[in-house]
Amino acid sequence: MTQPQDVDVVILGGGINGAGLFRDLCEQGIKTLLVEKTDYGSGTSAAPSRLIHGGIKYLETGEFSLVAQSTQERNLLLRNAPHLVHPLPTVVPIFSWTKGVGAALRTLVGSTRAPRSRGAIIIKLGLMMYDFYSRKTRVMPNHRLWKRAEALRKLPSLTPRIVAAGTYYDATVTAPERLVWELVADGLRANPEAVALNATTLVGQEGGVLHMTDHTGTAHHIRPRITVNAAGPWIDRVNATLGTPSQFIGGTKGSHILLDHPALIRELDGRMIYFEADDGRICLVFDYLGRALVGSTDIKADDPDDVRCEDAEIGYFLDSLRALLPGLTFDRDQIVYAYSGIRPLPRSDGTAAGLISRDHSVPVIDGDPSRPFPILSLVGGKWTTFRGFAEEVADDILQRLDRPRRISTRALPIGGGRDCPKGPEADAWVANMAHSTDLTPDRCRVLLDRYGSTAEAIAEYEALGPATPLIGDPDTTTAEIEWIARNEAVTALEDVLLRRTTLAVTGRLTSDDIETIAGIVGAVLGWDAGETAGQTAGAEQVLRDRNLMRL
Repeated sequence: MTQPQDVDVVILGGGINGAGLFRDLCEQGIKTLLVEKTDYGSGTSAAPSRLIHGGIKYLETGEFSLVAQSTQERNLLLRNAPHLVHPLPTVVPIFSWTKGVGAALRTLVGSTRAPRSRGAIIIKLGLMMYDFYSRKTRVMPNHRLWKRAEALRKLPSLTPRIVAAGTYYDATVTAPERLVWELVADGLRANPEAVALNATTLVGQEGGVLHMTDHTGTAHHIRPRITVNAAGPWIDRVNATLGTPSQFIGGTKGSHILLDHPALIRELDGRMIYFEADDGRICLVFDYLGRALVGSTDIKADDPDDVRCEDAEIGYFLDSLRALLPGLTFDRDQIVYAYSGIRPLPRSDGTAAGLISRDHSVPVIDGDPSRPFPILSLVGGKWTTFRGFAEEVADDILQRLDRPRRISTRALPIGGGRDCPKGPEADAWVANMAHSTDLTPDRCRVLLDRYGSTAEAIAEYEALGPATPLIGDPDTTTAEIEWIARNEAVTALEDVLLRRTTLAVTGRLTSDDIETIAGIVGAVLGWDAGETAGQTAGAEQVLRDRNLMRL
């Protein structure tokens, strides 16, 4: 065995929590290694509702501190990642005036049954509390209540069973997987000693040394002072591989579908409908990149390697939409994409899935003579609070290493959010970039909206030509794909289709597009014809089977 490499911290898992912690530690000058078995943001972090939200439903379970943290972190993300995180006006249909008070009180004092029939009084109180918790770093308006006539005028297909509707603001993230990659890239930029490895498998641990193998077959032997297990729903499996079995995770499955439904998109007019289905579960539908995103389920599940949106879940979504919007038609032929993931929630036997806490914790397995380093497992958490979670864990690690915090991440821009022009500045940027590159202003605007300030490098590369639009998505060019393949740690075709871009999730890819992209990525990475064909077939299989996409 070659001499092990000494590092301060190893983070196992490159999802949102692992990437957020990696960036924070790199900013503090800590020698950190991030290891991801497939690709950054490819697990649970690739299967959210694509919301950055304060968690209004957590008010029901009395998790007021989580709501406070979530609303503040949402507001920070709107400022720090304005190219990816955007305000989302939200409508809550109300079906009664007084129902739900007793159920809400029972839930607040510890009932393990999810409440149903949340009436206007409960929703009004909840929205008032939401505004209160949003007051720090406020960036969006307070809530309003619409009378029934106003709600039906603005959403004419809405069921006439409503008595009113509440409105408030949350936020959406247009490319969550890309945001994960940008956090990793920011960490690498901040600390030259930091290393990030994707497509790298943890083989085991012996005498305080971690043994890993990357996608090229190269072995890595790492001796950390501290190990962080950020493997999400795989946490218990990773701890077992480290020789420290645990039972920390009791996850739930969340599934979503995307519909090609222009009439629904027009009626939503940029709004999300956050509604109570007939069985009391909370569902949502909003315009995501021109598709109607519908979610989500909350079903106890424990195998993250065998998770997909099931037929019964699809039926549930469509039935819920038909009941909510009887003025529109819904059928399975409208589905262009479906996905599912397991939330890495804490083990909580006997509690309804929807009531398991979304807060986070960090159980620690102390070191021993056979394994000198401690293992910190990142359990739970939610997408929105990743920065705050990372800050808490980083502070603990800094204390263990006797190192000071050098910089706060509260106001630290993420990726293309750094120096990202907004408002009139964005208009000027588009005009200047179009002039300097000879790209059209519309094309420069697309790149700016998609990549923030990173768009400048992509536009300059595209201007060198050739840049051929894709068949299924003419707003994406071959030059754009080539730039990503050269600059964004791509190791597989799926990395480009599913994570560095939103090409797959919008359902606009054609088989010809996939072959074209495979040829570009293969040329950059040096694949032979057999590898290119294998990557193409593998990606198409994922899109057909796991994601129910038609090609």
